[in-house]
Amino acid sequence: MYFHDFNPVFVITFLILWYVLQGTAYYKFFEKAGKEGWKGFVPIWNYYIHLELVGRPKWWVLLLFVPVINFFVGLTMHLDLMKSFGKYTYLDQVLGVIFAPIYMNYIAWTDTVYLGKATEMPKPKKSFGKEWFEAIVFAVFCATFVRWIFMEAYVIPTGSMERSLLVGDFLFVSKAEYGPRTPQTPLQVPLTHQTIWGTEIPSYVPGVSLPSLRLPSLGKVERNDVVVFNYPVNDHYNQRKSGEYHPMDLKTHYIKRCVAIAGETIEIKATQVYINGEEQENPPLMQHEYFVRTNESIRERVFENFNINPYNSVTRYPEGYSVLMPSSVAEEFEKLSFVESVTLQLIPEDRSEQNIFPDARYFPWNRDFFGPLTVPARGMTIKVNEENLAMYGSTISNYEGHDSVEIDIDKLKINGEEVTEYTFLKDYYFMMGDNRHASDDSRYWGFVPEDNIVGEASFIWMSWDTNGSFFNKVRWSRLFDGIE
Repeated sequence: MYFHDFNPVFVITFLILWYVLQGTAYYKFFEKAGKEGWKGFVPIWNYYIHLELVGRPKWWVLLLFVPVINFFVGLTMHLDLMKSFGKYTYLDQVLGVIFAPIYMNYIAWTDTVYLGKATEMPKPKKSFGKEWFEAIVFAVFCATFVRWIFMEAYVIPTGSMERSLLVGDFLFVSKAEYGPRTPQTPLQVPLTHQTIWGTEIPSYVPGVSLPSLRLPSLGKVERNDVVVFNYPVNDHYNQRKSGEYHPMDLKTHYIKRCVAIAGETIEIKATQVYINGEEQENPPLMQHEYFVRTNESIRERVFENFNINPYNSVTRYPEGYSVLMPSSVAEEFEKLSFVESVTLQLIPEDRSEQNIFPDARYFPWNRDFFGPLTVPARGMTIKVNEENLAMYGSTISNYEGHDSVEIDIDKLKINGEEVTEYTFLKDYYFMMGDNRHASDDSRYWGFVPEDNIVGEASFIWMSWDTNGSFFNKVRWSRLFDGIE
């Protein structure tokens, strides 16, 4: 189940069901506390009475409309109400969070009684060890829940997105934007990815898996979004020591810019991207490789004055330097007295790259001259022939979820049955790094399936320069920067 499976009818039905379940629970809670039960069905007013019953400030109602903060306020109110009715064990808290509002109805309609305001009730006596254990377990549970539903922190390990994102940038990625996914691997060590911290031990039980569903989202992937996704290809990046591959939701994280969405046709001419034949606006900090011809040695501080990382973006040659930089910086560099020329390093249109997607034997493209190529969309139908199978065969075989796919030059069998047409089951996206000549992206390994999408990069909360001096390790100017 993916983005479009959650249509408006489903969302409205879900919200109505949630409202009814919450209202019936409030009805009984309010009656037991000496309030009028019908008020439990009145939006906002029911929250006001809820706060009164648990002893929290009434103005907290306003916080329920503040994104992110509302989650923590709502969780506190929820747990307080359970405590006011005598349900405060660790098991009650976990069940109340996971199965709300179903569990709240169970509490409301069983033989519980209102004990008073949660904020004024004495804490139950627990041993020091038990109290700390429950606190740590519940904190891990809440952190895992927030990480799954709302936001997760990531760090940029490579320069494929420079200068838009730098190596050492720490990001918050919004999972709510495109809809959080239910985990395929339910038996996993909390707050881990592929392995347990500092080891090569898998963090999950490989033999236990569930289908991945995507919850309703705030929006959809749009062109020019900076997207975090699970790298889709089964290669050494996604391979365990046993030789098997990680499940989809635990594959290696990549971050790129979405340059073409499902159904669009992408073409690259001399590094310029065209979508459906129209020239696209380039990312403001996009970089390419330029050759700076000079007989002199250029000091590191000269590159640093142009915000060029001399360690990651510069390569020395006898005739000069290969430098990754934006075109505007290349123009400024060419004005330097000791520079003879600055030349964009283009691969000629008639020279293909052997590792180019989808197949250099049929499509002799390269990083600078690519396409035209239509990105598959759910419901898009292609005729089965040699050219289309060369273009889309690997996508059908690897990502469409069929039990069996057989491809023989111009023939396609799905689950043992030969077909003459094929209709795609998913939406796909074409991703590229802003550092266009130093990015391993869709030009080389293909499309990103919709179920591999993790979230949208929101903002930088920390930036760490490993090559900086002691007092300049932190890139202070980048803290809390938005991402263009």
